[in-house]
Amino acid sequence: MLELTDTHCHIHEADAGLLGNNPISAVWQKDPGVDTDTMIREGLEYGVKNLICVGTSLEDSETAVNFVQTRQNSWASVGVHPHEAKDYVNSPNKLQKIRNLLEKHKVVAIGECGLDFHYSHSSPTDQKRLLRFQLELAQEHDLPLIFHIREAFEDFWPIFDEYRGIKGVVHSFSSVRSDLEQILSRGLYVGLNGIMTFTKDNRHLDAAKAVPLNNLLLETDAPFLTPAPYRGTICQPKHVRVTAEFLSRLRGEPLSKLAAVTTTNAKELFKLT
Repeated sequence: MLELTDTHCHIHEADAGLLGNNPISAVWQKDPGVDTDTMIREGLEYGVKNLICVGTSLEDSETAVNFVQTRQNSWASVGVHPHEAKDYVNSPNKLQKIRNLLEKHKVVAIGECGLDFHYSHSSPTDQKRLLRFQLELAQEHDLPLIFHIREAFEDFWPIFDEYRGIKGVVHSFSSVRSDLEQILSRGLYVGLNGIMTFTKDNRHLDAAKAVPLNNLLLETDAPFLTPAPYRGTICQPKHVRVTAEFLSRLRGEPLSKLAAVTTTNAKELFKLT
């Protein structure tokens, strides 16, 4: 039986008792029949035995932490997405609450955090300040980070390089080999998801083939980025299997090996026990 790990999902926002008021919850609410425990059970049937629920704000991180407490083989990441930076950089109270959450049981990472210059929900200056805060937290707590970087690698690396001993993963990677080389040169992991199954940019596929297996993680970003041929439906952890099968064919690696090594990578990076 395969053992797969979804290292990045937001299924905590689909829990009826924890639903928030944010864009992620809005996607889940498009399917009122969705049930988190059913998703987890179906994921197990597809071999997805471990998952990490990733926070994007204080409230969302609290939801993720609460969600995983009562569910086996589920862990949480606490962090603030770059889109939210403007609401945090001048709020010591919110930042302290983020810091406090890191003491909770089953918190294994900080993020998702980073820089996103595709949109302008928060200024680059505020995004960079928030990124520095979360990099400092990672150093203080010896936790890996889950990075969201979109159209911002050029600004991201000079900041990253100021901090020693940082471990983590570049989530939802869909870029070119030159960016991949920068990631690998810093010892980071690369998170691949359903984008690879529907991208029309062969440079992305070329980079995906070039990721060393020992640096590769699998993810869904559920409810987003549903892999082909299931486009048009809401993404769930079970779809890790679809992405894994696609990458197995793309990279010419046995599915069993891809599953085993990426799960070992996840357990080592996030210290999943």
